[in-house]
Amino acid sequence: MAGDIVPIQLGLTDGDLITLWAPRWREGDDEWEAFLGHDDDLYGFGSAAELAAFVRANTDHDLVEHPSWKIVAALAAAEFEPDDAHVYDLVGVPELVAGDPDADTLGELEDTFEMARSIGEVCELDVVTRYFGSHPVLSAVAAGPNAFVGREGAERWDQIGAAVAAGWDDVIDAIDAVVAGPAVDAAAVEEAEAEIVAAEENVVDADDAADEGDDESDDLEFMTLDLDDHEVDQVAAAAAEETFWTSVGIDPVKIITSSATYFTLRCYLDDEPVFLGASGKILVFTSERALARYLADNHDHDLAHVSTYSEVQAAAVDGALEIEVTDENVYVLPGLADDLAAGPGSVDADQLDLAVELFTDAAAYAGDDSTDQALAPSTPLGWYVSYTLNPDPTRMAPSAPYTDESESWRALEHEFESRLRAE
Repeated sequence: MAGDIVPIQLGLTDGDLITLWAPRWREGDDEWEAFLGHDDDLYGFGSAAELAAFVRANTDHDLVEHPSWKIVAALAAAEFEPDDAHVYDLVGVPELVAGDPDADTLGELEDTFEMARSIGEVCELDVVTRYFGSHPVLSAVAAGPNAFVGREGAERWDQIGAAVAAGWDDVIDAIDAVVAGPAVDAAAVEEAEAEIVAAEENVVDADDAADEGDDESDDLEFMTLDLDDHEVDQVAAAAAEETFWTSVGIDPVKIITSSATYFTLRCYLDDEPVFLGASGKILVFTSERALARYLADNHDHDLAHVSTYSEVQAAAVDGALEIEVTDENVYVLPGLADDLAAGPGSVDADQLDLAVELFTDAAAYAGDDSTDQALAPSTPLGWYVSYTLNPDPTRMAPSAPYTDESESWRALEHEFESRLRAE
C-alpha cells in the first residue's frame, strides 16, 4: 500500500468492514490523521473489491488531499486487502478480556484500543474520548504481561475487564453510528473482484513453480556432498546475512532490565553508536508492536537523520516491518551484579561482554566518558571485567571479596537505566 495510507479491517456490530486509514502525518507545523470518509461519515465497505471500486471512481472524501492519494488511486485491487497487522476486532474485545493476559491478547487489545481511540479523535466522538479518559487503566495493556503478574497484576486485569463491561458497548455504538456504506458501481466491483481472483491465481502458480523448483533441488541434492563443511557454512552465512535490517544498517535491540523488557534501535555511523533517541536519551518500548507503531509516525529523533531510516518508516507504515532481534543484540542485565559479587567463575562472560558494549555505547551516545573511566583496567571493576573477558593464567586474578566491584557495576547499571526513556 502507499506509504502513508493503509487498508484496515474493523470488526463492528454489522460485521467486518474495510476502509482506509492515514496514520499521523505532518504538513508544515500541523499534524493530521484521517480515515476514508466525508463530513461526519466514516466509509466502510464489505470487501476489498468494493473499496477499490469506490477509490477509483470518487474524489469527494477527506483523503483526496493526502500527499499519497494519487498513488493509492492507481493501486491494483488486491492491494486494498488489509494485512493481519491491520485487523481490529472491536466487537471481540470482551472475549479477549475474559481470557488470560498473555502477550498475544495484550498486543491485540493494545492495537484495538488505539484504533478505537483514533477513530474517536478523528470523528470527534465524545463518547469514545470520554471513555478512554475515564479508564486510564486500559493503557496498562501496552506494558505487556509483566504488568499483570501477582496479586496487583490480577487486580489490574480485573479492572480492565470491568472497564470494558462498563462502557465498551457505548464505544462500539458510537463508531457504528458514523459508519456509512456509500454506493459503488456494480460493474466496477465485478472488475475489481476479477483482478483480485487473477492475483490470487498468480500467487498459486508462483507457489507451484517454487514447489517444482524444490523437487528439482531434491533431485540434485547429491551435488551438495561435494562441498566441504567450510564452504557450506559460508553459503549459509551469506544467506543469513541478507535481511532487511542488514540492508538498512540499523539493528533492533532488546534490553532486559530488572523492571522490564525494552526494545529500541541502534546503528553505527563512523563507528559511533546512534540510538533511537535524542539528547543522549534512548527511546525504549515494552513491545515490538509499540516500537513498530512509533516508527510509523513522524518524530524528531537522531535516527531520523540516517539516510536509510526512511525505508524503516515506510515498512512500518505499510505494516510490513518485523522487529527481529538477533542474539548479538539481546542484552540481559539482571543477575550480573550478583554474579560479579560471587567471583569471576560465576560470571557469564558473553553476557558481561554484551552488557559492557551496551553501557559504553549508551555513554558514547550521550557524550559521557564516565563509563569508560569506570571500566578502565586501572580501576578494580575494570581489572575484574578485563580479567573475566580475557582470561590469562599469567595475569593476577582479582582478589575476594568482590563487593566493591559488584557495587561499582550496579552504579553503572543504574546510570545506564537513567538514559532510557520509556514511551
